[in-house]
Amino acid sequence: MSFPWERRLGARPLDDGTCEFRVWAPHAGSIKLRVGSREVELEDAGYGVYEVVAPAEAGDDYLFALDGRRFPDPCSRSQPKGLRGPSRVVQAPRVAPFEPPSLDALVVYELHVGTFTPEGTFASAAQELARLAELGVTAIEVMPIAEFPGHQGWGYDGVYLSAAHSAYGGPSDLVELVRAAHEVGLAVILDVVYNHVGASGVKALEAFGPYFTDTYETPWGRAINYDQEDCDPVREWVLQSAEGWIADFGVDGLRLDAIHAIFDSSAEHIVAAIARRVHGVNPHALVIAESGLNDPRVMRGRELGGYGCDAAWADDFHHALWALLTRERDGYYVDFGHVEQLAKAFSRPHVHDGTYSGWRRRRFGARADDVPPRRFVVFSQNHDQVGNRAYGDRMPAPVRPLAAFCTLLSPFVPLVFMGEEYGESAPFQFFSDHIDKRIARATREGRRQEFAAFAQFEEEIPDPQDVATFERSKLGRERDPALVSLYRELLAVRRELAPGDPEEIEYDEDARWLRVARGDFDIVCNFAARAQVAPCRGTAVQLATGLGSVVRDGGVELPAMAGALVR
Repeated sequence: MSFPWERRLGARPLDDGTCEFRVWAPHAGSIKLRVGSREVELEDAGYGVYEVVAPAEAGDDYLFALDGRRFPDPCSRSQPKGLRGPSRVVQAPRVAPFEPPSLDALVVYELHVGTFTPEGTFASAAQELARLAELGVTAIEVMPIAEFPGHQGWGYDGVYLSAAHSAYGGPSDLVELVRAAHEVGLAVILDVVYNHVGASGVKALEAFGPYFTDTYETPWGRAINYDQEDCDPVREWVLQSAEGWIADFGVDGLRLDAIHAIFDSSAEHIVAAIARRVHGVNPHALVIAESGLNDPRVMRGRELGGYGCDAAWADDFHHALWALLTRERDGYYVDFGHVEQLAKAFSRPHVHDGTYSGWRRRRFGARADDVPPRRFVVFSQNHDQVGNRAYGDRMPAPVRPLAAFCTLLSPFVPLVFMGEEYGESAPFQFFSDHIDKRIARATREGRRQEFAAFAQFEEEIPDPQDVATFERSKLGRERDPALVSLYRELLAVRRELAPGDPEEIEYDEDARWLRVARGDFDIVCNFAARAQVAPCRGTAVQLATGLGSVVRDGGVELPAMAGALVR
């Protein structure tokens, strides 16, 4: 048996100058469609779904009038005047087929459209893609673009899940960005948020139906109703959004934000349903989850009770590396700082795999030995790890080469955060543009309170609502030529390394060196503040992060905080 909500919701242009409008609105006592200057009655299709075929075409604006109050379409594809404006009918574009790289060949570049270029648009971002492909990147990962409040923001408070942000150029320019990426051989992964919506959109969605539940609570807002009464149309709202980015816009994969904040007791978890539906549209599409639970179930197949995601972000690799390089121990870094932990992370990046976490004061995570290394995404910087610092400061310059060395030569999928490949000095700070004064005030206060577990800060925390915070975060693009060259060489030699598990990992905690054997190569790192000799196989240095690395007598001489690839 099929249900009315399982047919395509939203506005779908037909070939005869008409458009099919379908909306789920069980909370409405009366509902009408306002398209252009016309008001049209909708027919009751059952289970709270209303539909009509009316004269309209791509480019026409429309709203739904619920009990006399006008609201955008929850399934809107375009909000040209922002959250409070009308929805716009969009003709699904045609994008030529493109096969994304395999996980073994995947090198991800995370970017924020608004700060990636001075213009901060899809069109201007497209102009930078050839440089990334030449560097050795094989996919871009775009931070969330679902229509969010105001002009500038990180995008994690989006409301209309299927509408490409109007300030970036809207859906048509998004398609051109995808096409430009494909032309230079880059896949496009889109960061999507299905654990909550921005507070600015809660009342509008609640006018239609029970999109939210009070049974659970997320750190950022109302929990989406995935498993309570009337949840099926809500699930379909999300599933059709996920499918649409792949099928209609040519996007090659989705990064699912913070799935640990998705609450679903259904027999098929919504994350598993997203993976199933996305792979049904395109078997080659990538579904990459961010799970803060170190839970290998995310990547296990459905036949093993897993969610079937292709890969997952792995924060522990970053934490182990960052703590070694910077010696920071505030907040969650209190659990890290030993070479042993990075050695463990080179095998599987769940450092906490059922072990006790002092930060959490409990055991955390699970072993993932059955999950191949290529299904973990690791990084030394990303939007969270930079932007969630008090001042959005990036990794200290002296340790950037060794950080890149460890990350890009790991057996996992490496992610590069925009600008790190050339030593960007501009911070990436937390910024927003909330249109509701109450929400703006709460965002400011919440940001100031966020760092209670960290060291005291002498300076004022940047105001996220101040446009200067956004402007400071734009890339300056002043380049360190030596770092650019190192990234290019690392990504080139990465293709020569044998995929899969390292053959051998050894370390010396007191001396602070680490050796990882991958095929014919040894990855040797010195995390000490002094030069020293670390053991290695091979007879020649293939690549090093600094001058003075040389092999002799079964070891390699390494400067302080340096790495060498020995063959």
